[in-house]
Amino acid sequence: MSARLNAMGLPGWLLLMGALTAIGPVSIDMYLPAFPDMATSLGATSSQVERTLAAYLIGMAGAQLIYGPLADRFGRKPPLYGALLVYILASAGCALAPTVEFLTICRVIQAMGGAAGMVISRAVVRDHYSTQEAARALSMLMLVMGVAPILAPLVGGQVLALAGWRGIFALITFAGIALLVAVSRIMVESLPPDKQVALSWGHIFRTYWGLIKHRRFVAFALSGGMGSATMFSYIVVSPRLFIEHFGVSPQSYGFIFGLNALALIVGSQVSARLLKQHRPEKLLPWALRAMMTAGLSALVLTLLGWMTMPLVMLCMMCFMFTQGFVGPNSAAMALSDQGRQLGSASAMMGTMTMSCGALAGLTISLWDTVGPAPLAWIMGGCTTLAFLLGRTARRA
Repeated sequence: MSARLNAMGLPGWLLLMGALTAIGPVSIDMYLPAFPDMATSLGATSSQVERTLAAYLIGMAGAQLIYGPLADRFGRKPPLYGALLVYILASAGCALAPTVEFLTICRVIQAMGGAAGMVISRAVVRDHYSTQEAARALSMLMLVMGVAPILAPLVGGQVLALAGWRGIFALITFAGIALLVAVSRIMVESLPPDKQVALSWGHIFRTYWGLIKHRRFVAFALSGGMGSATMFSYIVVSPRLFIEHFGVSPQSYGFIFGLNALALIVGSQVSARLLKQHRPEKLLPWALRAMMTAGLSALVLTLLGWMTMPLVMLCMMCFMFTQGFVGPNSAAMALSDQGRQLGSASAMMGTMTMSCGALAGLTISLWDTVGPAPLAWIMGGCTTLAFLLGRTARRA
């Protein structure tokens, strides 16, 4: 099914795909201002609370491999119903968690439910649009899902003041219920019955093995994954960096976090406009080069001892702006050759992206150094790898 993206507005189903994709940012970002209070309430260390976020990324990375084949076999809607139910129950478990260990387990299960939204929404977009139109649609989705990283910490900070950190997870539970209702009433199945593929262990293995051997797919997916690794590292360490190191209040932290999310939105919308006249393969090399410049600048400033809070913000906003280009364009290029296995390809790409983020997030949570150094090292390394992988993909 092919369609033209309406420049005058987004169709309702695409807005819903944005909301489903936003499950990840909301589940990750809304409770960030509560990290210090959660550590005190649960008798845990800051690192243990940070690892609940890394656990979420791990759960999301693994679960995406399951939803891809399910979406290609049974269609896009049925797997969403079960996944959202899992997400709702696990979110309620997070709100009631008595220990940090129980919370960590619930976060993994919550991620396993939320992963479906990210996998299936990308597949639905590719069901409707060609590669260039899909890149535009994914860029425009960032406008919808980009509101989440801005609002989530702001809302989380206010809910924290009114109802504590458990109230944050209660609100997430109700959001999951609202999405389940929206899927049942708004979403129309986009996978025709004649395009459904067989579901068997042999077929799944052959599909994923074929994707792993597809050099161009892997290089584009990992290029975007390195950008995500930098972003998730920042998300994991930002409460420690801004609240504990720079002395920012939990309520003000949300505004600082929102500025970086705004840069991501602006970048994605500039990308969407440029994609009207330029193909993704033309925009991506420039974006990767600019991203690497932002990452290496942060590392050099830190090594020279010049890094201050305003410079941290400047480097991160430059990075986020370029990530607004890299994310949708690398995803569109990775999926451009995948035809009948879009669900599985979307799942594999999501798993690779989230695995990069989980590894980087776990690494930075174990890095006990206070200050900008851990983030700067990961920024410099991951953005350089993203640039090199992008070059490899273009030559494949």
